[in-house]
Amino acid sequence: MKSYEILYSLAIIVVAAEVCGLIARKFKAPQVVGQILAGLLIGPILGLVQENDFISQMAEIGVILLMFSAGLGTNLRQLAKVGVKAFFIACCGVFVPLIGGFFLSSFFNGFGEFGSEQFLTNVFVGVIMTATSVSITVQALRDLGKLQGEIGTTIMSAAIIDDVIGIIVLTIVISFRDPSTNIGMVVLKNFAFFAIAILGGYLCFKAFNWLDKRYEHHRRIPILAIAFCFALSFIAEEFFGIADITGAYVAGIVLCSIHDANYVARRMDINSYMIFGPVFFASIGLKTSLSGFTPDLVWFCVGFVLVALVTKIIGCGLMTRVFDHNWKDCLKVGVGMMTRGEVALIVAKKGLEVGLMDSKYFVAVILLIIVSSIATPIVLKLLYKNEPDEGMLPD
Repeated sequence: MKSYEILYSLAIIVVAAEVCGLIARKFKAPQVVGQILAGLLIGPILGLVQENDFISQMAEIGVILLMFSAGLGTNLRQLAKVGVKAFFIACCGVFVPLIGGFFLSSFFNGFGEFGSEQFLTNVFVGVIMTATSVSITVQALRDLGKLQGEIGTTIMSAAIIDDVIGIIVLTIVISFRDPSTNIGMVVLKNFAFFAIAILGGYLCFKAFNWLDKRYEHHRRIPILAIAFCFALSFIAEEFFGIADITGAYVAGIVLCSIHDANYVARRMDINSYMIFGPVFFASIGLKTSLSGFTPDLVWFCVGFVLVALVTKIIGCGLMTRVFDHNWKDCLKVGVGMMTRGEVALIVAKKGLEVGLMDSKYFVAVILLIIVSSIATPIVLKLLYKNEPDEGMLPD
């Protein structure tokens, strides 16, 4: 592909995402639903755009900016308030899907002896289901004005913890196949990242506060903020093995209390809304392959999607109930945690690389991402219907 040909793809993606997003809003559905369907339409259905490395990288920037904005909109007092609760919700949000995925795979492929190839494959199917990607939930909550409320903060906090636990579980499973993997080192790296993020984050917060007082509402503040976001995202992935979106969210949390936090967030939203956001959401549809389906694979995909969604709702929802929330709030947390995205793709790809997953089942992961990405904003909108805003970033 010639370098300028990517401009054609970007033009198609942006226009299709905008048109489908507007149509979705006409039907009272969140705009992101239309953008995901736009990717499905212009990719697998019409063949107008093919996914490539450039689009994938732009989509990665899109989700990083989205998570950074989510961090900027976080209420630290609420985060501290729900920290313990979020931890236990995340634990149940990992354990229940893990068990559900194991039994689903065992039903279709047999249990296998403990430690056998089939047994590990069954466990790995459950590991894929543990991943939570709340980038779409974040956008839906932002649209509804609920991101800064207690439930929104609980979902975001639990998702971050869920991500860490999921990485540890993935490492443990892979270690049974590759004894050279050092589980203790992986756990240590996870704790080290958050310890360093707390210390380094405090110093960065002080530095930005100093700059903020000298250059209030100056463009150099958001420029340095986005550089900080990208740097921490890189550090998280490269040196600690933690998803880059986790680093982006932590970067946002570090800066959420500076005086110009809302000003920075508005500047981030311009980039995200204009191009990076639509490319990210459309790329989910572009990843889908509609060929190669067999009856057995279809039934497995249906079961995979249903089990993955239901087990997240059950695990996270029931644990939320333990903390004296009403059933409607429990359902909000469960639904908010059921989205899967880039983290599930990363886990699945790792399984393919080490031989724990057959490539034909990859389509089930893509289907789960699409279904959860479309269903979550719609269901959240219904659950929050007629409720007052809990806080939005000012225009």
